[in-house]
Amino acid sequence: MRLQDKVVLVTGSATGIGQAIAARVVAEGGRVVVHGLEADLVAKVTDALNAAGHSRSGPTAVGHVEELTNDGCPGRLVALAVSTFGRLDSIVNNAAVITTGDIHTTDAERFNRALSVNTLAPLLLIQAGLPHLRASHGCVLNIGSVNAYCGEENLLPYSISKGGLMTLTRNLGDTLFREDGVRVNQINPGWVLTENEILRKRSHGLADDWPSHLPRQFCPAGRLLAPAEIAAAAVYWLADECGPISGQVVDLEQHPFIGRNPPKTLDTVPAPPTH
Repeated sequence: MRLQDKVVLVTGSATGIGQAIAARVVAEGGRVVVHGLEADLVAKVTDALNAAGHSRSGPTAVGHVEELTNDGCPGRLVALAVSTFGRLDSIVNNAAVITTGDIHTTDAERFNRALSVNTLAPLLLIQAGLPHLRASHGCVLNIGSVNAYCGEENLLPYSISKGGLMTLTRNLGDTLFREDGVRVNQINPGWVLTENEILRKRSHGLADDWPSHLPRQFCPAGRLLAPAEIAAAAVYWLADECGPISGQVVDLEQHPFIGRNPPKTLDTVPAPPTH
């Protein structure tokens, strides 16, 4: 059990990558604060995680439903972790909004929304949890995006907010580790097939089987990444085996963004093997 008895607060953990990370934490012996905006989904995930850890004494998971940008929300999440489990070992800043817009359509309201959720909320949550993370020699794992390096044309506010998160990780990964013994690292997932991504592409008019008809340049493996694969990578950064590594940003994508060999063809990928 790589996370035995560790208490991990995972924002945006009622669906997608966050849910997969929460499930993996419990599978590795940890306990989780589940957070989201939909009460029914938070309750469903929390109940499932408590059922998975039914053999342990006390709860395995506890849920909290609130918008991260609400005044005082970070403090309430931290207080819930400590009051329920007695400690806080890790914060996973996973919650995010995919705010679309380009140079012509991004107004102040849209831009501020992206920054508030994707960049400022993680900072405030780290501030709220720092006394407890210091006491447990804990860590922070920020979930960014490869869009932080440039981003798609219509993801300008989202990409800027993720770039800011990456700078936050580099900065705090140095200062907090030297001053408080708290590691801060980040993983940047590429294109992941989550429930919300399926709904988003459906709203764009794509057919339900769109993941099977993607250009080879986007998924050399013949499929997109799965949330569980991101969660598997997250465990290393949350576990003690990570050692003194801090201030690092690791991309989790099927191909390199820098220095990539251009694809020879842009045809669709073949169906992945069934075995």
